[in-house]
Amino acid sequence: MSTRPQRAEGRGHLAARLLDGRTRIRELYQEGAAKIRLPDTFDASMEAVIINTAGGLTGGDRLDWSVVAGAGTKIDVTTQACEKIYRASAGTAEVTTRIEVGVGARVDWLPQETILFDRAALFRRLDVDLDESAEFLAVEAVLLGRKAMGEAVQTGLFRDRWRIRRSGRLIHAEELRLSEGIAGLAARQAVLGGQVAFATLLYAGPLAEAYLGKVRPLVEGIMGGASTWSDKLVVRLAAADGFTLRKILIPVISVLRNGAPVPKVWNL
Repeated sequence: MSTRPQRAEGRGHLAARLLDGRTRIRELYQEGAAKIRLPDTFDASMEAVIINTAGGLTGGDRLDWSVVAGAGTKIDVTTQACEKIYRASAGTAEVTTRIEVGVGARVDWLPQETILFDRAALFRRLDVDLDESAEFLAVEAVLLGRKAMGEAVQTGLFRDRWRIRRSGRLIHAEELRLSEGIAGLAARQAVLGGQVAFATLLYAGPLAEAYLGKVRPLVEGIMGGASTWSDKLVVRLAAADGFTLRKILIPVISVLRNGAPVPKVWNL
């Protein structure tokens, strides 16, 4: 008689409101492997650090995160460490994130890198609903193995699905799928040109045009680019390894945060 392997499951929910000029907890819920920690801040914003206590994900694991930023609030969401996606013997790991940003509020979604191991399988979803006056920044970075450790991803599955809406109107949608012969696919010039670390940054808000002129000099001369339209700025980056990518990412993120540094858990 075979025994079904134990799978990691977790659900974390954070809702915030503005109280006495500061962003405060309205609701906080955590279940299973999903934990949320709120370190002290020295301004009116809130920093939330989400943690997967399972220490990584493999086929069949499930994580569900949700964040609701009430009117006038400011929330920075990051992760305690890079999320590791290990070889899957069966099934696909799934991570779903839902974010709502209210009137005059801002959410910066700043998880650290996702590291894929050979034969990993991950389906990740990001669904965001913005008020007409809200701002939103998202950063998602992926490493195809850790180059410094001699790791390489030959095959597996990675699906990334984004849906961002403003007042119910779809303003950004993208679908990324890397599967089967990932190493060969990543080697193509039109895909990653042999690079193994890549990232997408998206800012939605009234400062998109203003940010563009500051971001482009930072990505000049590397594999990547930045463009803006309809109050939206999108940056794509690729690099030889995670360390190189992070050195590029950190100043770009800082620009998109009006000069504010990345969360302290981001360490070079």
